[in-house]
Amino acid sequence: MKKAFVWVMMGILAVSMLAGCGKKETEPVISQPVEESVAEPEPEPEEPKTPEGMARSYLTGEWIDENIAAQRPVAVMLGNTKIATPQYGITDADVIYESAVEGQETRLMGIFQDYANLEKVMSIRSCRHYYVHWALEFDAIYAHYGQAKYAVELLSQDYVNNLSGLDGSLEGTMYKRDSGRKAPHNAYTTGEGIVAGIQTKGYETKHASDYTGHYKFNEDDSTQIELTNGQDAAVIAPGYLVNKPWFVYDSETGLYKRFQNGEAQTDDNNGEQVAVKNVIIQICGWSRMSNDDEYLDMETMAGGNGCYITNGKAISVTWSKDSLQAPTRYFDADGNEITLNQGKTWVCVTEDTYADKIAFYASEEEHADR
Repeated sequence: MKKAFVWVMMGILAVSMLAGCGKKETEPVISQPVEESVAEPEPEPEEPKTPEGMARSYLTGEWIDENIAAQRPVAVMLGNTKIATPQYGITDADVIYESAVEGQETRLMGIFQDYANLEKVMSIRSCRHYYVHWALEFDAIYAHYGQAKYAVELLSQDYVNNLSGLDGSLEGTMYKRDSGRKAPHNAYTTGEGIVAGIQTKGYETKHASDYTGHYKFNEDDSTQIELTNGQDAAVIAPGYLVNKPWFVYDSETGLYKRFQNGEAQTDDNNGEQVAVKNVIIQICGWSRMSNDDEYLDMETMAGGNGCYITNGKAISVTWSKDSLQAPTRYFDADGNEITLNQGKTWVCVTEDTYADKIAFYASEEEHADR
C-alpha cells in the first residue's frame, strides 16, 4: 500500500513538472526611437563685464571710477632742465609728452586724469604752441605759467581752455611759488588749486557724450600685447641732445624706468622713479619760428614715422593727425592702428634731424658699452 502511494505521488509530481517547463510566452519587443546626436553650437565668448561703478580710462585703458573717467583731464607744462628737477607729481601723470624747446632742452607736458587730489605739481613752465596741439587731442584743460609770443593767438581761441599763471584771476588761488627754488622754476599748483582754477574760469569738466578717446587699448585684462617680431629694446634712447635720456625695461614689473642727465628721474613727492608701460617715439619735422630767435615749430599734422615700444620690444610705426583737435593715430607696417598695453605712456617727439640718434639696445650692458 505504501509503495502504491509513492508511485501515485511521483506521477503527480512528474505531471506538474512538465506543466511548469512549458514554453514561456514571448514578450513583444518594443523598438526604442534612436536619438540623433546634434552638435550644439559653440557658446559665444562672454563680453567682459564692466565692474560696477567703473569705466576704462581714456588715458591708460585701465578700470577707474566712472566719474573720473568721464571728466576731462588736465595737461600741465613741466620744466625739465637740471635746475627744474626733480619734478613734483610726475609719477601721477597718465601720459607724458616730451619735446625739444629752444636750445635743445626738452620740456614735458604731464596729462592727469585724476587731478583733484594731487599733492603738488612743480615746476610749472610756459607754453609752446605745439604742446597745445597735443593737449587738444585729449580734450584736456591746459595749465601753464606764461607762454612764448607765438602761442598767444592760439591760447585766445574759444576751443582752448587754458589756465595761465599770468592770469590775474588765478593768482594766489591756483598757482604759488616755492621758496626753496629760484624763479622761474618754482611755480607749482595742487589738486585743490586746479579745481579752484577750473571753477574760476567756468570751464566744462566733463567730456562730450560723443567723445571716444585717443588711444586704442588692449581690453583683455588677462593678456598683454607682445611685439614678438619686434626689435629687442631692453634700453631705449630717444635721441635728445642735452638731457640725453634713456629708458630701461624692468622685466619684473613690465615697466620702462626713466633716466636722464646720468641718473634716475624721480618724483620729489614720493621719491619714486618715473616708470611707464608704453613708449612712443614720434619723429617730427620742424623749423624755426623766426631767424631772430630760437623758438621751434613742430609739424604736428604733417605725419611721419616713429616707433612703439612695450614689454622689451620695439616696432616701426607711421603716424598721422587729421586736424588740430584730432588725435594722432599710430599704424603698424600693415596699416593697422596699433593697440597699446594698458598703463601709462610716454611720448617722445623727436626732431627728424636727430632721428639717427634714436637707438635700441638688447641689454643694459650693451647700452653701457656704446
